[in-house]
Amino acid sequence: MPQEGGGGFPLIAATRTAGVPVIYVSVGFRKGYPEVSKNNTIFASIKENGVFMADNESTAIHPNVAPAENEVVIVKRRVGAFSFTELEMILRAQGIENLILTGVTTSRVVLSTVGQAFDLDYRLIVVNDYCADPDPDTNMFLLKKVLPQHAFVTSSSEISKPGHKTMNF
Repeated sequence: MPQEGGGGFPLIAATRTAGVPVIYVSVGFRKGYPEVSKNNTIFASIKENGVFMADNESTAIHPNVAPAENEVVIVKRRVGAFSFTELEMILRAQGIENLILTGVTTSRVVLSTVGQAFDLDYRLIVVNDYCADPDPDTNMFLLKKVLPQHAFVTSSSEISKPGHKTMNF
């Protein structure tokens, strides 16, 4: 994912300037990983390796993209941002129907969150250059072929333009 200027991400500044709420979703598990089932192969390996503990440096949001004081941070314990979190309640309470999504691990987190949000009738924008995946070919395939079936996929430079239609939900 690109870093421009003083190490920050201009998309975050553009959304804040446009008055669009910014909500963060981070992963974090309790001591002993009581949320992790042996049937969940992804999270079982996380448990086995003792990583992604809540309130730990490994789950901290990077300072270059840190939330402002008034911004919500959701802690998730599943792949998708909606599974067993308060995200939907917060979005509905604020009357938010349009989501701009970015994220790490396009093939898991972004894909799962897009599917969940689409099923919940949100209008979706995925910012392609603010999504990443360990496999670049999978990342490109999802961004070009799969995600556009459920979301408008665009670049950060396009969506960050002042007055861009996607910033005026």
